[in-house]
Amino acid sequence: MNFLTVENIAKSFGDRVLFKDLSFGINKEQKIAFIAKNGEGKTTILNIIAGIDAPDSGQIVSRKGLHIAYLSQKNNLNQELTIEAAIFDSGNHILKVIEKYEHALENPENVDAYQKAFELMESHNAWDFETQYKQILSKLKFDDLSQPIASLSGGQQKRLSLAIILIHKPDLLILDEPTNHLDLEMIEWLESYFKKEKITLLMVTHDRYFLERVCNEIIELDQGNIYKYKGNYSYYLQKKEERQIQEQTELHKAKLLFKKELDWMRKQPKARTTKSKSRIDDFFEIKDKAHQRRNDHVVQLEINMHRLGNKILELHKISKSFNELQILDKFEYVFKRGERIGIIGKNGTGKSSFLNIITDKIPLDTGKIMVGETVKFGYYTQKGINVKEGQKVIEVIREFGDYIPLVKGNKISASQLLERFLFSRKKQYDFVEKLSGGELKRLYLCTVLIQNPNFLILDEPTNDLDIITLNVLENFLLDFPGNLVVVSHDRYFMDKIVDSLFVFEGNAKITHFPGNYSDYRAYEDSAPMKEIVVDKKEKVQVKTPPKNKLSYNDKREFEQLEKDISRLEKEKETLENQFSEGTIEESKIYEASQELQKIINSLEQKEERWLELSMQME
Repeated sequence: MNFLTVENIAKSFGDRVLFKDLSFGINKEQKIAFIAKNGEGKTTILNIIAGIDAPDSGQIVSRKGLHIAYLSQKNNLNQELTIEAAIFDSGNHILKVIEKYEHALENPENVDAYQKAFELMESHNAWDFETQYKQILSKLKFDDLSQPIASLSGGQQKRLSLAIILIHKPDLLILDEPTNHLDLEMIEWLESYFKKEKITLLMVTHDRYFLERVCNEIIELDQGNIYKYKGNYSYYLQKKEERQIQEQTELHKAKLLFKKELDWMRKQPKARTTKSKSRIDDFFEIKDKAHQRRNDHVVQLEINMHRLGNKILELHKISKSFNELQILDKFEYVFKRGERIGIIGKNGTGKSSFLNIITDKIPLDTGKIMVGETVKFGYYTQKGINVKEGQKVIEVIREFGDYIPLVKGNKISASQLLERFLFSRKKQYDFVEKLSGGELKRLYLCTVLIQNPNFLILDEPTNDLDIITLNVLENFLLDFPGNLVVVSHDRYFMDKIVDSLFVFEGNAKITHFPGNYSDYRAYEDSAPMKEIVVDKKEKVQVKTPPKNKLSYNDKREFEQLEKDISRLEKEKETLENQFSEGTIEESKIYEASQELQKIINSLEQKEERWLELSMQME
């Protein structure tokens, strides 16, 4: 059943054409992801479908009586209401029935009102609906419904908007970056909810695991053309690659034909026959096709960053509280060279505050932080970038640096870095106020990277970035040779970029886990269940970590492994320093490289065995 059809819509802003002649349809129970680069008009298209904006031409044709709910990136909540009032402030008749019942419960002395409210709940079969909406509020962490909306943070208000549209159960749900401002637990719940519910979705999201597990169709806007893929994210990647290979083949053929036709054109006399005029027209079509250029970039950089010394960053018994909320309690950690650590945890457990503490933006209560003399931080915060009025894109980045040095004396200029992050030469001379939210984030990233730090700290760098830009950023970070600490709720990004995790569990408890996010989830899911008694009536199952199953010999092996790993890491570091400083004799380079590879192989084997044994311990 067709719900809605987009017919030949176009939109321009001044002389800038966002898109034209776009057409696609949305059918009942389709779960569609809309993919495009930042600045190509994703949010504008959602606004047009939702009726907030109008196309310059074309139309949206929807089924009569279709109820559409739209989660935009802008906050549209009434700031004068409480959370409860905002939920009930709608035309949903079942919610009105539940509201009457809730009020009757608050006034038990009015027996008649309670009886009428109870009968209405029965007649409308509202009990399941009430249970479900309370579950949605609980999962999105809204327990006190009397809170005024004005007292909520921006992220909390975005979550409340999401909760309200889920509760209302529209025919078509349009979502613009629904996972922003959700912690990992909430994202995984929302993913599970969408998978099991028979709902119709159109959404823009950069969360690739979300795309993989929820969507059954992907629509891509690429260089003004619409491409449809009936499958999930993996299917889309496969079919897109096949399409691009086919396009490259056709482009190559077009170039060969263009050369042939160009020779013919040069040999033609000035007087043209009808037949030759037709061929000339064909020639110009071939010329246009042959000169198409894709704007995709692959980052392959060998960055010559400032060399890190032996001391990187040391945290000695650091503690921090905000009134009654304690986020750190005598936490200790010594960073090693080249470590790539991801930080995960629920909202409010202190992840961003931790980054501000280690970069000296927030003072400690107790403890000591020691930063190595050679460390140069590059800190990407959630606050974004402040630019002067009238500045152009290239002028903003040049305030922070002119180039990044590469090995062998090469360098990448500010303009080249912008190109790698999908700012064309023409776009670099646009005024910053013309940029979309995602483009501003991209520019901010470039201002951090152009300073050539050797210790990158990134706080939610994936928010508002499109998937194409995320791939570019991931490739850059995979090439980055320094230390990396990143807070992100993007599971795909974390799996690809980090080697270990700090898990912020709340109440100042932080666990260091030796693996990426998927490793951590697999470990958590493998923990056995045990029953605990909450009260005399109810038993609840909770996960418990595996008990210590190590034999005496295993314990001895574990202790020896820790010593061996420490020794091998020092040997590896010594040899790598000798290579980088050029102190190895030329005749012994081959022998030294073989020895280094042997150390690396042994280290990997011992670390794997150490992890295996550690997972059997408490």
